[in-house]
Parts: sequence; C-alpha cells; structure tokens
Amino acid sequence: MKAYKTLLFDVDETLLDFKAAEKQALSLLFHEHGFPLTEAVKVRYKEINDRLWQAYENGELARDEVVNTRFSLLLKEYGKEADGAHLQESYKSYLEQGHDLIDGAFSLIEKLSKYYDLYVVTNGISSTQYKRLKDSKLYPFFKGIFVSEDTGFQKPMKEYFNYVFKRIQGHNLAQTLIIGDSLSADIKGGLAAGIDTCWFNQEGKSNKGIVPTYEIAKLDELYDLLLTSTSVR
Repeated sequence: MKAYKTLLFDVDETLLDFKAAEKQALSLLFHEHGFPLTEAVKVRYKEINDRLWQAYENGELARDEVVNTRFSLLLKEYGKEADGAHLQESYKSYLEQGHDLIDGAFSLIEKLSKYYDLYVVTNGISSTQYKRLKDSKLYPFFKGIFVSEDTGFQKPMKEYFNYVFKRIQGHNLAQTLIIGDSLSADIKGGLAAGIDTCWFNQEGKSNKGIVPTYEIAKLDELYDLLLTSTSVR
C-alpha cells in the first residue's frame, strides 16, 4: 500500500453525526413554528431535501436555492405557505448546536494528526460547519477547512478539488486520500480529481457502480488500513 501524506475528511456522517443533529433541529424548528412533525412529514422532508442537494451536487441548483426553498416546498404540499428563508435561519441556528461524534472519530483524528496532514472537505454552510467542528473539539487537528460555501464550488466538482489542492502546500495527488460516506460526492469527486478514495459505509449500503479504492464500515478500520503505510511509525 502506498504511503499517504494528506488525508481529506468529509464531516457529516463521517466524523459528526449529522442525522442526530438534523433530528434535533427539525424537532425544535417545527415545534417553534407550530407545525406537526409526523413520521410522514419527516419522510417527505428527506425526499425533498435529498433531491435538492443532489441537484446542488450536479451543479443544477445554487446552495441558497436548496436551503431557502426546502421547507417552503415541503409545507406547500401540506397546504401551508411559509417563508423558506426565515425557516432556514431558524433551522440553521438549531443545527449548529449538533456536534455529536461518530463512534471513534475523535480518537482516530487525534492519532492520525500525529502522522498526516489532515484537512476537512465538506459541502454545507460555512458558519455551521465551523461551529460544529469547534464544539466537537476536532477543529485544532486540521490544517485547513474547505467548506463549499467558501470555495464557490462543491463536491464532486473537479473545480472544488482544484481549489483545495492549490491551497495545500506541496500537495501531491499520489499521496492524498479522501475519506467520506457519500459515493456521489466524496468518492465520485475524489476519483475524478485523481486521488485515492475511502468509502465509509457504516450502514452497509449497496454500491451504485462507483468503485472506491478502499471501503470501511467502522472508523477504526481506517487506522488499521493506514498502518500498512510507511508513513506511520
């Protein structure tokens, strides 16, 4: 196995438990505005949200259009008119409070920071991601944070990765590995950018034909995988 120098980490559902943060934020948001959050509403929100973010990854929608319309589109289906941008601001304030770690994330990042140059590569809202990383205590271990909102591009766009690579001193494609849970954003993007990829597949999802360099089901498997690299002593 080749020796890596640079490790690029996704955030949501890779290091931080986004599902837990989202669940809490949605509950607080709907309670605040007096809307019932039934199981059916949760399912429909996920469908709308996933569709919009997929369009964002494909370069079909701007990030603001995604976040400022998802709630208004949802509530419109239930006969309610709502200010999507206003709901987004409330949701964002609640989401920022969620910083639960994926099992093993802190110990892994702490260990790997002694041997590798670690960077964050994440699609999302800059202020939200920075706050969650700082509150989780992961922030100091990273040499750089690259949030799509700040770059003007998003994973899996090659322009996003070019932006990142230009800002990593002495960057070498052959010594770079991206770790993430999304086949469509992290793995597809990494492959197109010419770097090795590691798919964190903790839920045992089926592969849609995008073949990663490595696949792990638990974060501690990454450390074991990298132990064969001559970078680790």
